[in-house]
Amino acid sequence: MTPFVRITVNVLSILNFCTYLEADAALPWQFGLQDPATPVAEGILHFHHELMLVLIFVVVFVTWMLGRAVYHFSHEKNPTSNGVVHGTVIEIVWTIIPAVILMIIAVPSFGLLYSVDEVVDPSLTVKIVGHQWYWSYEYSDYVADSDEEGALAFDSYMIPEDELETGDLRLLEVDNRMVLPVDTHIRLVVTAADVLHSWTVPSFGVKMDACPGRLNQASLFVERPGVYYGQCSEICGVNHGFMPIAVEVVSMKDYLAWVYSKLYEDALYVLISSLRYKFYIASQCRNVS
Repeated sequence: MTPFVRITVNVLSILNFCTYLEADAALPWQFGLQDPATPVAEGILHFHHELMLVLIFVVVFVTWMLGRAVYHFSHEKNPTSNGVVHGTVIEIVWTIIPAVILMIIAVPSFGLLYSVDEVVDPSLTVKIVGHQWYWSYEYSDYVADSDEEGALAFDSYMIPEDELETGDLRLLEVDNRMVLPVDTHIRLVVTAADVLHSWTVPSFGVKMDACPGRLNQASLFVERPGVYYGQCSEICGVNHGFMPIAVEVVSMKDYLAWVYSKLYEDALYVLISSLRYKFYIASQCRNVS
């Protein structure tokens, strides 16, 4: 292997590796789909590739037929038409063949549609609420002792461009990421508080509309850890393009540590607020007396 070839291979490998690292977010001038992280996303990707083969065959065949018809039946070659307006055999053929192609496509598509809507007994339920223009996440399976309402909840806002750090993605980074465990059946309950939104993460194969007064449900099973980005996919107002989605998928051990830290943080905040309120009331009573 010559030095030039070796350098070229190394550069292409580095570029490919960098692309793989960033594949869970949209890349500049990206034409293909993002790397799948769930079985549903893998099924969508494979179905897309298989459908492209059928599409290429159909486009090439139809283009060839049109070109052949234009070439052989032009006015210069056939100035006088023979008057044939019907062909029973050809009409049967061009009706049956597309129907057979559609039936072949329908077989894997029905299985994919079933897997998208399949509801497995979840180990975790997360409620997602869309607002103008941010997302709220509620983990109702966990209860803080000091919080009688019992939901681990937080809001997720986009980080402004002037506050981004090195390596952050513009218009995609948020202050509070949604955290999920890997290899776990998760139920997403999606709704909105004001107008229509759409919670979309391409690597998950999930695009769920958030409708006010309605609960939509989606199932999720992420197969590899990482940080996955998405955006609202329903025009929801002037800042529609500024409510990104960032999901961090971690191991179960790290996820439980995150849950405990959030519960402790919320409990500590409630305790400090309660103590501040009691001190305020006591100081006011002393001033009155």
